[in-house]
Amino acid sequence: MPYLDHAATTPVLPEVIDAMTGAMSRLGNPSSLHTSGRQARRLVEESRELLAEVLGARPSEVIFTSGGTEADNLAVKGIYLARRAADGRRRKVLISAVEHHAVLDSAGWLAEHEQAELVLLPVDEHGRVQPEVLAAAIAEDPDAVAVVSVMWANNEVGTIQPIERLVEVAHQHGIPFHTDAVQAVGILPVSFAESGVDAMTVTGHKLGGAYGTGALLLGRGVGCLPVLHGGGQEREVRSGTLNTPGVIGFATAMQLAASRRGQLAGELTRLRTALLDGIRAVVPDALLNGDPVHRLPGNAHLSFPGCEGDSLLMLLDARGIECSTGSACSAGVAQPSHVLLAMGADEARARGSLRLTLGHTSTDVDVQAVVEAIGPVVERARRAGMSGGAPIASDPAAAEAASAAGERVLS
Repeated sequence: MPYLDHAATTPVLPEVIDAMTGAMSRLGNPSSLHTSGRQARRLVEESRELLAEVLGARPSEVIFTSGGTEADNLAVKGIYLARRAADGRRRKVLISAVEHHAVLDSAGWLAEHEQAELVLLPVDEHGRVQPEVLAAAIAEDPDAVAVVSVMWANNEVGTIQPIERLVEVAHQHGIPFHTDAVQAVGILPVSFAESGVDAMTVTGHKLGGAYGTGALLLGRGVGCLPVLHGGGQEREVRSGTLNTPGVIGFATAMQLAASRRGQLAGELTRLRTALLDGIRAVVPDALLNGDPVHRLPGNAHLSFPGCEGDSLLMLLDARGIECSTGSACSAGVAQPSHVLLAMGADEARARGSLRLTLGHTSTDVDVQAVVEAIGPVVERARRAGMSGGAPIASDPAAAEAASAAGERVLS
């Protein structure tokens, strides 16, 4: 089955499965002082050192979490709360208008419950935050800004942000800078130290690691109040028994991704070019979203005029092709993508889009399957739209379950 949703999650690597399976046969809480506990701790610390080496950080800057969402929450909330506690004037949270909901909703929660002033930084038509935009937002009252958060690469349209230039702007005023690098790590050259960021979110399941593994890289001098309370296992910032097998799998996936990064990026760029050329040949009015140059090599995000994204997704799914829409679904109701709207797209374009993302298992066969299917799929979706029919659904039971769960389906 052609799978083109690697931005949501990518298949676990066989080497990761082997590493985690071996770790699961060991006994011991890494916080325990007996022999088994110390052995587990050694494995955790070796994994921490490996991750730090790959990401250009010090081991003490790696704080393990349950994934990207927890790390984003910890960074945005924790840094804000620490900065506000030190100086009550610091209540502004500056984030890009195209952030992942883990950052967007964390900042919104602070505005609702912790007297934060949320400032959404506008983006250009490609989804990039220009440094002068950030500079102008800070200049309104530099002493009031608690934290800035701009993602390294966008999870929907694949646009890569000018992170180092944005960090420079923030640091001119002594403001800590967080970036969600979940989509970038393993495919782009990412260095915590060289970028200058103060906090960086990474996760395992986008790299071929397991679900529920991730980390926040946090500079030693950056204040961050904990969001979880308990044992204080990770620098007194993140409590909870460490997932030793998950941590080992995460480190294994990171090491493999680093060793294969150049080769994989080149192959994904080739496949994406073939995919875009093939789609445009059969659907000439398909519109590419995101920066045409500064974008993730495996991301092809397209809008199809006259179509509903969920209809396209279901029609492709019926043909055995899996991808994502360019919108978010909350409580079973499709909403236009906040990313595309922030980029200036109208609601019709925002609703009529697909995200096709490639990864380490993608092949020419996958690309060809999409190219062969997309013409008839678009034609049928347009007929359904012209007739005023309801969006096409291949599995009503699944739609009902999603509605009951009330979850966003785009990651």
